[in-house]
Amino acid sequence: MNPLISPTLHLAEKLIRQPSITPKDEGCQDIIAARLTPLGFTCETIISGPEQARVTNLWAIKRGNTGTQGPLLVFAGHTDVVPTGPHTQWHSDPFIPTQRDGKLYGRGAADMKTSLAAFVVAIEEFVTAHPHHAGAIALLITSDEEGPAQDGTIKVCQALQARGERLDYCIVGEPTCVNHLGDTIKNGRRGSLSGKLTVRGIQGHIAYPHLARNPIHLLAPALTELTHIQWDKGNDYFPPTSWQVSNIHGGTGASNVIPGEVIVDFNFRFSSTSTPEALKQRVYAVLDQHTLDYTIDWTLGGEPFLTEIGTLSQAITQAIQDECGIVPQCSTTGGTSDGRFIAKICPQVIEFGPPNASIHQIDEHIELASIDPLKNIYRRTLENLIT
Repeated sequence: MNPLISPTLHLAEKLIRQPSITPKDEGCQDIIAARLTPLGFTCETIISGPEQARVTNLWAIKRGNTGTQGPLLVFAGHTDVVPTGPHTQWHSDPFIPTQRDGKLYGRGAADMKTSLAAFVVAIEEFVTAHPHHAGAIALLITSDEEGPAQDGTIKVCQALQARGERLDYCIVGEPTCVNHLGDTIKNGRRGSLSGKLTVRGIQGHIAYPHLARNPIHLLAPALTELTHIQWDKGNDYFPPTSWQVSNIHGGTGASNVIPGEVIVDFNFRFSSTSTPEALKQRVYAVLDQHTLDYTIDWTLGGEPFLTEIGTLSQAITQAIQDECGIVPQCSTTGGTSDGRFIAKICPQVIEFGPPNASIHQIDEHIELASIDPLKNIYRRTLENLIT
């Protein structure tokens, strides 16, 4: 299909025009719901979060010809986008979708408004061709994925779990591909565990070190030891767990004062072979061995999830192969996603979307030639699973 008249492109451009910076939705979900309702979807808006940062969530579901029988396939994604950065550095307005050099430019073009448009048009085509399909189709859309992610997908999942709603398969439209559309799917993600370590010493004059205890000096051997630990070996799906320091702060700003404390921010990206509690205990053991006076404030950003090769991964792999002529690689790299919440209530979660090279960058874009094939892959997956 000519991308200039593609319904998927047209819808993607309409969504990009909405400046939906986290946690704002700016009407994107209303646009999607308006397309789904005539197809027989029941659309429910779930509002969550504090008044000054309201999060909009959409749960839309269409039961198949067999009512509640048969599998439920959910498409999941987010309407919120990250801030644009300086508009002057963009070659075109980030919220005016622009076609240039075979690409569609705009904030959210790759992450992930084109995926949302492809979801909707794929469903439209599928329902038109298969009005009496078995099973059920749903969309779970949030405006709180790029932010704290406390009032978005996690809230919808909790509500669905409380109702006893059973999810069988979920496709998250995150941009997963590396070089070409179809080259990579995500069948899991690593967990994220952050810590803020405070090590206390005794502040003093730098000329009288015997009257002070420098916490930076005290911490240094332990810090070196932590950087050399092999936390685990990973497995067939996950690389070994990594531990990285992101910030170190100590001192008053004066050059003649030994600081009274040093603060270190660090993060684990951990595999399914480790647990948050086990990682914590190993950190404590090292710090205790060095007899440090310390505290750690922990934040669990998300636990790892993994979908073994099975019905869903095989269905989307076949769809990619039929559409693009390539076999995708399964990967668990990258940051966290809302898949970590959905995996709590859905046994098979796969992420698949366009190439991710430009996401969160100035001049974010997607290849025009990949827009309709992306839609076709989603439609083919529907055909593989619920016809």
